[in-house]
Amino acid sequence: MRSSVRVGLGVLGVCALVAPVAQAAPEPPKQAEAVGFGGAVSSVDPDATRAGLDVLRRGGTAADAAVATAAALGVTEPYSAGIGGGGYFVHYDSATGEIDTIDGRETAPASAREDLFLENGRPIPFDEAVTSGLGVGVPGTPRTWERALERWGGQDLGEVLRPAEELARDGFVVDETFRSQTADNQERFSAFPATRELFLPGGQPPAVGSVHRNPDLADTYRRLGDEGAQALHTGDIGADIVGTVHQPPVDPAAGLKVRPGAMTASDLEDYQVIDREPTHSDYRGYDVYGMAPSGSGGTTVGEALNILERGDLAAADKTGYLHRYLEASKLGFADRNRWVGDPAFSDVPTGDLLSDDFAASRECLISDDAVLPAPAAPGDPASPQGCDGGRGGGEPYEGPNTTHLTVADASGDIVSYTLTIEQTGGSGIVVPGRGFLLNNELTDFSFTPATPGVPDPNLPGPGKRPRSSMSPTIVLRDGKPVLALGSPGGSTIITTVLQTLTGRLDRGQTLAEAIAEPRASQRNSATTDAEPGFLSQPEAAKLEALGHRFKTSEEIGAATGVELLPDGRWIAAAEPHRRGGGAAGVVIPTP
Repeated sequence: MRSSVRVGLGVLGVCALVAPVAQAAPEPPKQAEAVGFGGAVSSVDPDATRAGLDVLRRGGTAADAAVATAAALGVTEPYSAGIGGGGYFVHYDSATGEIDTIDGRETAPASAREDLFLENGRPIPFDEAVTSGLGVGVPGTPRTWERALERWGGQDLGEVLRPAEELARDGFVVDETFRSQTADNQERFSAFPATRELFLPGGQPPAVGSVHRNPDLADTYRRLGDEGAQALHTGDIGADIVGTVHQPPVDPAAGLKVRPGAMTASDLEDYQVIDREPTHSDYRGYDVYGMAPSGSGGTTVGEALNILERGDLAAADKTGYLHRYLEASKLGFADRNRWVGDPAFSDVPTGDLLSDDFAASRECLISDDAVLPAPAAPGDPASPQGCDGGRGGGEPYEGPNTTHLTVADASGDIVSYTLTIEQTGGSGIVVPGRGFLLNNELTDFSFTPATPGVPDPNLPGPGKRPRSSMSPTIVLRDGKPVLALGSPGGSTIITTVLQTLTGRLDRGQTLAEAIAEPRASQRNSATTDAEPGFLSQPEAAKLEALGHRFKTSEEIGAATGVELLPDGRWIAAAEPHRRGGGAAGVVIPTP
């Protein structure tokens, strides 16, 4: 587990320092569930959760606390998210009953074309696209924070960034998750001097129990707090980002092929977040809101729920429930891959994807005693046709990392916020002197059409947002909040949110139980990813008898959520074990 430290820095001229754990402050709690009044915060990290709770205790709003939590995650979870990336911010306003969203997804540079990742007509190796300037999208996180505070905040950016700035300067105690993620990236981190200096003290991953500091990031946060997001999008910080993308600072001795990107100062300066209408699905009397395209989470979770609503999941035995969950996921992904992309570049049929008629045309393909062959063909949401099945294309790759936080405040406002730099460690490239990693979000584009000869809405384009599976979700009933949740995990985010929602709303699980439940993720492929705990259940063999085929995935997702109880208390819930366990907290705990 991690804890922040309150010690002075003897040397400020280096990117990172390590110190013995003896200098650490008392470790903040890391617990999977907390119940109480005054607001709630749930994230994967105790320092980040504490930062959000501190803001709530000072009278901050859910938006204030969400930004503070996200900024702290940029310190303690820098391989998952940070100001070099982007995300989706979903907000419930208790005063108006409105759900609003901010699309802070990264964009391709203006020079990008459909052949961005092709050489001589063939896709370049995926790993070479990830660790490059070519895969770096224009970051959207700082402007997401600024826009959220402008709309729903009670404190300014400098105030809410201060806890993260102090955390970066004073440091946190390295846990096994941070050490192992560093070790997994050691080879490519070593290739970039600035990354090596920050994350590989002495050339090795930091030891568990050592203290990791990032004074460069602290200085960057101070600049953002003083000058706003424009500090990153223009001036010397922006120039450093563009220079790093154009000439990735790779050590020639590493022997690593690192392609340059084409981001310009104008791309950075012109970037804007987008206020979007949320997606909406009516599910058994619950109103489920999510992120509209460029996100695919809202449409795919919503379509799958609409399919599942046509059966009684509460009355089904567990095998029957899991079978229908997996089949609905399969069909949702078939339609996602065909129809969802950046709506500024293609006509995304969001309303049709979420229609009851379309759900009926897809649900009738599901049999209780057999498995639909995969990959399944997409349907036509504009003209639903009976039970017309067939075979379709495969699922494009999407990196497994990201982070999610969920916040509620004393007035009842809620934020569900997923943010990312894509792959674990993003591009692997730290902007020298700035303390943060650049993303590799552009590798979320399809390099070539997913199905040859079929239009693909997710090919690269100038200023285009790559499709994302991030699925921050808020659920209301009769206009009042019920719960909010989300998860990291690349394309498994969608299935994690869907499985957690149905566990809570249909199967009688508590939110904490639904989050802890062993997971399986079917994404329109011949095999289904499944955790060992899922495969050890007797239902797994029964599903195999129906025709399901599984492959082991050690860990799927790392969800967080909050739920409002009838007496006004909040439940904050997080993972008990995944990623070392999450951190749920409330302002005023109760028994």
